[in-house]
Amino acid sequence: MIYKNIKEARFINRPNRFIANIEIEGKSQLCHVKNTGRCKELLTPGAKVFVQESDNFKRKTKYDLISVYKGDMLVNIDSSAPNKVFYEWLTDSDIKEDILFVKPEAQYKNSRFDFYIETAKSRGFVEVKGVTLEKDGVALFPDAPTERGVKHLNELIDARQNGYAAWIIFIIQMQKVSYFMPNEAMHKTFSDALKAAQKQNVDMAALDCKVTRNSIMIENHIKIKL
Repeated sequence: MIYKNIKEARFINRPNRFIANIEIEGKSQLCHVKNTGRCKELLTPGAKVFVQESDNFKRKTKYDLISVYKGDMLVNIDSSAPNKVFYEWLTDSDIKEDILFVKPEAQYKNSRFDFYIETAKSRGFVEVKGVTLEKDGVALFPDAPTERGVKHLNELIDARQNGYAAWIIFIIQMQKVSYFMPNEAMHKTFSDALKAAQKQNVDMAALDCKVTRNSIMIENHIKIKL
């Protein structure tokens, strides 16, 4: 996934979930934050960030906040990126030969999953979660309570029990992590639901990403610890 019109800036503050103040080219500017999560450990005053300049003059903000440095690690915080890089990986990896059909945004009962996939041997649903929280080399999800995430896991369990394949994929939007685990301290219910999903044979994977100032691409499978 390639971004165009990327520029370096400095993060100043975040008045609300959707807007940040940044300093770019010596001036203070409003910037759209493409992630409604907390990101408190990332968006700290003075942090080096990369923003995408828009050529749409009708927009209220000229820039989108794409990534931020945490120490020497660049973290992509664009919440639209995980689905896009997963789709790219899915259709460009070794497993693509087995895939017959892919449909984004697929309805199952009371949930809308990110993908519906058919292969020669199975059909099923995939839910993708972006991970931007890292602590002591461990990737964690979620960074805030997510009842929606719990609902998705319960529906994946239901789909699995009704004969579908079911996957939850964690896209870690950075490198240099040792493993992934659910953030039980933040939301124990989600952690318990993920463990229940594993017991019910819902497949899961965590994939880290190579992040540059103007790109993000899936790299490696990362161990999951429940």
